[in-house]
Amino acid sequence: MTNSYGRPAGLTAEEVSQRVRDGMVNVMPDPTSRSLAAIVRANVLTLFNGIVLSGFMLLLFLGQWQDALFGLAAIGNALIGVIQEYRAKRSLDRLTIIHAATARVVRDGHNQEIPATGLVMDDLLLLGAGDQLPADAVVIGDGSLEVDESLLTGESAPVPKRSGDLLLSGSLVFAGSGSARLIRVGRETFANRLTADAKRFSLVTSEIRRGIDKVLGVVAWIVLPVTLLVLNSQFVQQDGWEAALASGDWRQSAVSTVASTIAMIPLGLVLLTSVAFAVGAVRLARQKVLIQELAAVEVLARVDVLCLDKTGTLTDGQMAFDAVHHLRDDAMDGWSEALEWFGANQPANATSRSVGEAFPLKREPYALASVPFDSARKWSSVTLEKSQGGSCTWVLGAPEVVLAGGHPGCSSARQRAERLISSGFRTMALSRSILDTDGSQIRLPPDCEPVLLLTFRESMRQDAPRTLAYFREEGVAIKILSGDDPRTVGLLAGKLGLEDTGAIDASTLPEDRAVLERLIEEHSVFGRVSPKQKRELVLALQRRGHTIAMTGDGVNDTLALKVADLGIAMDSAAPATKAVARIVLLDGKFSRLPAVVAEGRRVINNMERVSMLFLSKTAYAVAISVFCGTLLLPFPFLPRQLSAVDGLTIGLPAFFLALLPNSRGYTRGFLRRSLSFAVPAGLATAAGVTALNYYVEATGNFSIDQARSASTMALTLIGSWILAVIARPLDARKTAVLVSMYIGTISVFSFPLLSDFFRLDWPPGDLLPVTLVVAVASSAAVEIAGRLRRRIPPGPKSGVP
Repeated sequence: MTNSYGRPAGLTAEEVSQRVRDGMVNVMPDPTSRSLAAIVRANVLTLFNGIVLSGFMLLLFLGQWQDALFGLAAIGNALIGVIQEYRAKRSLDRLTIIHAATARVVRDGHNQEIPATGLVMDDLLLLGAGDQLPADAVVIGDGSLEVDESLLTGESAPVPKRSGDLLLSGSLVFAGSGSARLIRVGRETFANRLTADAKRFSLVTSEIRRGIDKVLGVVAWIVLPVTLLVLNSQFVQQDGWEAALASGDWRQSAVSTVASTIAMIPLGLVLLTSVAFAVGAVRLARQKVLIQELAAVEVLARVDVLCLDKTGTLTDGQMAFDAVHHLRDDAMDGWSEALEWFGANQPANATSRSVGEAFPLKREPYALASVPFDSARKWSSVTLEKSQGGSCTWVLGAPEVVLAGGHPGCSSARQRAERLISSGFRTMALSRSILDTDGSQIRLPPDCEPVLLLTFRESMRQDAPRTLAYFREEGVAIKILSGDDPRTVGLLAGKLGLEDTGAIDASTLPEDRAVLERLIEEHSVFGRVSPKQKRELVLALQRRGHTIAMTGDGVNDTLALKVADLGIAMDSAAPATKAVARIVLLDGKFSRLPAVVAEGRRVINNMERVSMLFLSKTAYAVAISVFCGTLLLPFPFLPRQLSAVDGLTIGLPAFFLALLPNSRGYTRGFLRRSLSFAVPAGLATAAGVTALNYYVEATGNFSIDQARSASTMALTLIGSWILAVIARPLDARKTAVLVSMYIGTISVFSFPLLSDFFRLDWPPGDLLPVTLVVAVASSAAVEIAGRLRRRIPPGPKSGVP
């Protein structure tokens, strides 16, 4: 359908309505992340939360609210988990690569501006320089467009588009104008199909979180049988089940059982891990680094391969003038004035801007005629008046077009241009004609004489070489995966200081996984890499046992960013890329990455120490419960007393330890190293406390409250020594924390308000020495466990050493 001027009139209102009814609208695909209800269920309806909530409700039912303090930690864990995952969900649901919110269309013969989500199939779209394609379309009419598809393909050179050519959603109109008809909208567009996998919900792979999950999985299997064992022993202590139920003493048995059960669950470890990650994220935010998932703070400290996109990542997306290559032995007058004119008067694309910067206009020459640049012709020209009279026509454009004439110098000029292009430079040719021709005619002058070649290179981010050198020094392998020409990528690799500059053309890569793994292991630079190939290359490295960080800015990087252990997006990245990335460099400075490494080292090394505290507590809680259950001893603690011990020897000290500076390099084996100390230390602690209670039970001279006070004192003293071993080497701050813990222990036993609340008192004279002997003996065993652990050889290197 055309209007009265013979131009396409676009769809009618009725045709638009029909397509809306048919669902042919440019709406985004439904979110594939978890719903809020599913997030709440996953974080609240867990086995441990169920156990904790049951114990919490039982103690409240029994009127023992003082013993229910542990419920606060469980609530904190659930809230942090829900909030963190919901934030990730919102980021994923907003995933889109469309910057512009509106589009210009022709409907009922009139130009209209409508929301991009209001477009329908077959809409007639009007395009000009700077517009972004909101859906897939085909060029129609006589318009001529240059389109930047680097966000989708990684290819930095603009692509000419004429009538019948395909335009992909997410690409940018670089120059020209025209119209296009939409052929795919909504979920069927290229961009949405490309990012469909990226929108699947997943969490970053965290060794800390994975190790904690393993421990929680083991504890989950242990809790129920050990709880039943303790419950039985406590009822036996009350002269059996029947007598305990009849007398009401079952209440005390229930409280003791809850104490043993809650003690086995390292609830604070999960909470403190989230706090440590959050503090790291806040610190990095001050340095213009956005952490989109808290656990990402840790990962860069473990990375051993850094994969990089080129366009917009290693380069800033701008063209930089490189050099002038003269094609004549004698200098020819006028060429600089011609370049000044081209730089000042051609359409403002990256190449003309770089020409203008290299040859600033000193004096506006008089142009008799000119032909503007066109992507189809690949050249532009200007006819300038010569100072000595007459005129000269200058032609600037692609060498294969400008040097295609019959002048004797064209053949050698083409060969030289080909050598420069094969070296990775973007190359243009300048020629001249002094024949009396009409310079405004849209055809090349018949006998152009080659004058010179201009070479350009992409402008490299200034801090990229220094930052990549840092990673290489730290043992991290660098891999460049670019959708651009392999020759261009190889040239950049050389400027970055990479030894392997021979880029592999990814279009020739085999599909065989084993061969692919070998190639990516042996080579560092790859060009013409498709989005799916980037993902496959990252997966190949992971199958080789590497921990991968991937940086990028285009939609073509989203699949690789998603599967990498850590995705990093630049400030200039497409919204889709930023949504998938775990880290966003808000100011685009590569030099921020060493700070992320330092913060990751601090978090993972400090959390290794903290985990030893919590896992030691889990180990001695399980062991004490098993010993009491099998020996039919009373469980020697109330829940509130264990809360006091936790606060003095684990909770508060762990908070300080988690936030201390720590730049020590990291090696794999976080969980193995933690358990190598926590298990023997926990067993030593449990043996001491059990021996103390066995002595109390055997003598029969002490009350249950005295036994609990002695056990609490012994456990606090042993726990403080565990803290001292883990915190080494000691400095002023760590020593202050230890001294504070001992002062706190004395206060709990000495101040009536605290001692009454926790039901603690100093052990009687004949029990106090035994308590101290047990504490010293167990502390000595803990010391031995600490020394033996330091002799364990480190695990294999992972990431920055």
